[in-house]
Amino acid sequence: MILEMNNIRKSFGAHEVLKDISIGVDRGEVVSIIGPSGSGKSTLLRCATFLETIDGGDISYMGEHAVHTDDAGKAVYVSPQKLRHFRSYYGLVFQQFNLFPHYSILKNLIDAPMHVQGKSKEEATDLAMALLYKMGLSERADAYPYQLSGGQQQRVAIARALAMSPEILFFDEPTSALDPELTGEVLKVIRELAEEHMTMVVVTHEMPFAKAVSNRVVFMADGVIVEQGDPQDVFDNPQEERTKQFLRVFER
Repeated sequence: MILEMNNIRKSFGAHEVLKDISIGVDRGEVVSIIGPSGSGKSTLLRCATFLETIDGGDISYMGEHAVHTDDAGKAVYVSPQKLRHFRSYYGLVFQQFNLFPHYSILKNLIDAPMHVQGKSKEEATDLAMALLYKMGLSERADAYPYQLSGGQQQRVAIARALAMSPEILFFDEPTSALDPELTGEVLKVIRELAEEHMTMVVVTHEMPFAKAVSNRVVFMADGVIVEQGDPQDVFDNPQEERTKQFLRVFER
């Protein structure tokens, strides 16, 4: 199992956002997380990628503990140095692309492999150009982010995450900032990655995409996992009333 999260709890002040959530992701699996706004989906991803600290629970990558809960019930993280090791296991694609605006597209892709992984400029450039070709953007290597459409920028962001050769990719609403036409570009790339058996966790509001591409769909509401399972089962025959209520909105 690439990722295992057990009994995750997270509060912001008095507001409990994640309530004893447990989830695991196997190699090659595509897991889509759906649910209403405020259900804790993005917070769960931010906890999995150490952008937020959990209050309690355990997080493991590749069978190694990054966080465990001590006898007092408090979450204890490994050292910052070891946490950097865990960060090498995953890539994260944000809603807003988060490209470096003053870097060319090529430099956006080669910077981390060179400075974090120690790759030579030639090696990093060869990999970056191969990824840009895969994204249909090889002719834009010398462009800057502002010269690209939102869909193109998001494809660059995916290529940048892939340049680090992660074990698992996380997507946090990767199409929420895009219009419908550009959304299709990005979903096509994620669909192709799924066909290549890239391990992915996708927080999304694109229900047809989640149904078509996922191996497993997780429905969250009010900080808990209400229901999860095979996409056909969750979408066509949901067992929980809260899931049925949520999906009815998308059937209209």
